[in-house]
Amino acid sequence: MRRLLARRMKLHLFGAFFVSVGCAALYKFGVAEPRKRAYAEFYKNYDPMKDFEAMRAAGVLESAPPK
Repeated sequence: MRRLLARRMKLHLFGAFFVSVGCAALYKFGVAEPRKRAYAEFYKNYDPMKDFEAMRAAGVLESAPPK
């Protein structure tokens, strides 16, 4: 039973490290990268003036009344 805690702690430390690195990689490639691609695709053809005019015509903006 000598050094049982130290042995188990080393095993759990390495296990926790690899699990955390795996979770970080899964998040990066499963969530962050697709989100970045989706934002890039959306803003590639986004026209803010067209969006502003649509909101203005719908009466959404109080500071810019519809024409």
